[in-house]
Amino acid sequence: MDEYLIRTEFPNLFSGDIVLNRVAFEIFGFKVFWYAIIIAVGLILAVVYCTIRGKKFGLTSDDIFDCALFGGLFGFLGARIFYVVFWNLNPENTYKYNFITTFTTIHDGGLAIYGGIITGTIAGIITCKIRKTPIFPLLDMGGCGFLIGQCIGRWGNFVNQEAYGAPTAGNLPWGMTGTNIEYSKDVIEYQLSHPNENVLVHPCFLYESLWCLLGLIVLHFVISRFQTFDGEQFVWYVIWYGTGRGFIEGLRTDSLYIGDTGIRVSQLIGFATAIFFFILWIYFKIRVKKSDKYVRWINSEACAERMNGFYNSIKNEKETEKALKAFRRTEKEQIDAPSIFDDTKDN
Repeated sequence: MDEYLIRTEFPNLFSGDIVLNRVAFEIFGFKVFWYAIIIAVGLILAVVYCTIRGKKFGLTSDDIFDCALFGGLFGFLGARIFYVVFWNLNPENTYKYNFITTFTTIHDGGLAIYGGIITGTIAGIITCKIRKTPIFPLLDMGGCGFLIGQCIGRWGNFVNQEAYGAPTAGNLPWGMTGTNIEYSKDVIEYQLSHPNENVLVHPCFLYESLWCLLGLIVLHFVISRFQTFDGEQFVWYVIWYGTGRGFIEGLRTDSLYIGDTGIRVSQLIGFATAIFFFILWIYFKIRVKKSDKYVRWINSEACAERMNGFYNSIKNEKETEKALKAFRRTEKEQIDAPSIFDDTKDN
């Protein structure tokens, strides 16, 4: 079988298997993997969503694009570096990445989402500072954007057949198996001790994708409706994702660990940040309720002035462009018009 072909089965759902080629296409001998395409699609859809919703938070399309550009770039680098660092720190991992293989083997997977969230958020905040963009409304949009990107991006793990969970007894309706799963250490050990059972594993990528989708619905339709302070949606994004990731991470067999302590990095970060941000939410909720001076950015005069200035500049640019086209059209008509001083004579 081609090294890039991946076979996946869900025997309790339907017969047969799904065979996918990890390579989507080639350009001049350069392979473009589905993993990268799926992540890119998730990023694009997140930007589109935030651009459409930005006006409701007092943000312009320029604000969204600038932060998405730098946040996405540094988020990707941070996710990869975070993964590589903790992989190399685990003494049980005999293979170690170096500077070159850190980036040349990215198509095989290996992105730690928490590294991406941390560095992407920091890059976005720095961009806001430079561009003088309100930070907390941008973070609110970023929370929904992260959920969209993560919901879609997890299907890159499905194509690569990674981010799956521990073996089950084989009776899980949506349990999966496949090319990489059958030869994993945990599955082989479980099969040896349970020779008469059909060994399937938890599709953790699916659990997290659905959890992020549900979180997006909650933030979009519920939290936004009852929001009382800027940044509240981002706070609930951290609470929601951290809680779900903490439980889902406990099922996975490919977790990153803090050295040889047996502590899962993402599980620790997930639960710790969820608890911390829940405390923050209570604190800010009480503080805002007691204050009679707090005004959300979208309701402030500064926001109205900034948004009016942005849209007026766009209007002026369009009017200037329209006037310039009219001038060029008139100029062309004058050049093409016949002259009354035609010196040709009829014969």
